[in-house]
Amino acid sequence: MSRLRAAGVLAGFLGLTLPLMPVQALLLRVSQPAARRFPHWYHRNVCRILGIRLHIEGAVAPNSPVLLVSNHTSWLDIPVLSAVAPVSFVAKSEVGRWPFVSALARLQRTVFIDRTKRVAVGETANEMAERLAQGDTLVLFAEGTSTDGNRVLPFKSSLFAAAMPSGKSKSPDASVVVQTVAIVYARVHGVPLSRADRPLVGWYGDMDMQSHAWQLLQAGPLDVVIRISPPVPLEDYAGRKELAGKTEAAVRENLVRTLRARTSGESVILAAASKPATRTPLPRASSETFR
Repeated sequence: MSRLRAAGVLAGFLGLTLPLMPVQALLLRVSQPAARRFPHWYHRNVCRILGIRLHIEGAVAPNSPVLLVSNHTSWLDIPVLSAVAPVSFVAKSEVGRWPFVSALARLQRTVFIDRTKRVAVGETANEMAERLAQGDTLVLFAEGTSTDGNRVLPFKSSLFAAAMPSGKSKSPDASVVVQTVAIVYARVHGVPLSRADRPLVGWYGDMDMQSHAWQLLQAGPLDVVIRISPPVPLEDYAGRKELAGKTEAAVRENLVRTLRARTSGESVILAAASKPATRTPLPRASSETFR
């Protein structure tokens, strides 16, 4: 049955994705606002097909350019965060050469960064700054790699170069806000994931993406907890090192708080899995269920 489920999910994903790729390509030519919003709608449907149930605390600021700083556990982080809000991603240049994945990434207006070349890093910084100036929400996986989901690696301050320009004559864009996101894959088929089980979702190290994806699609519906911090003006940070340090601490605190939550504590977010989806955030926590 698990293989039948995986095959059905894969067929549903391709059946949704392939016809819509030309639609997004057209939107990129004729309407940038629509091209920004369409992937959000698409990924909400991808999450439904995959059986991902999102439990969201907080909300992405809707009317400001946002630098969204997140931990990174799996390739699933892409549809999960894209289903939360209209976002684009900052990704390593290698992603731009992956078959099929690269096409999807470009359609979502991904910013690619080649960290091996100083000139390329500067060009990427300029592109990120331009995108923030246009009002985009950019997701930065500041660890620089993915993990097993049980920890947060030290954030690389160099990845914040675009948001925090160097030089005495330069200052951060006053309209840009920073928010952190902690993603925790909490349950599979309603069963809590233990520390040993969580690498089932985590894609890291030298794992093969295709075999990992096939195994994960067989596993069953996933509950994912996403904790989003309140927005903080970028100009409140003294520099990129302070920005990296404070966002790292916030993400780690929220990840650890979620991982250590007991059953009674989890019920604040996870018990809402049986409720209808809602787009209206509650004062403390909101939940969206994709079945």
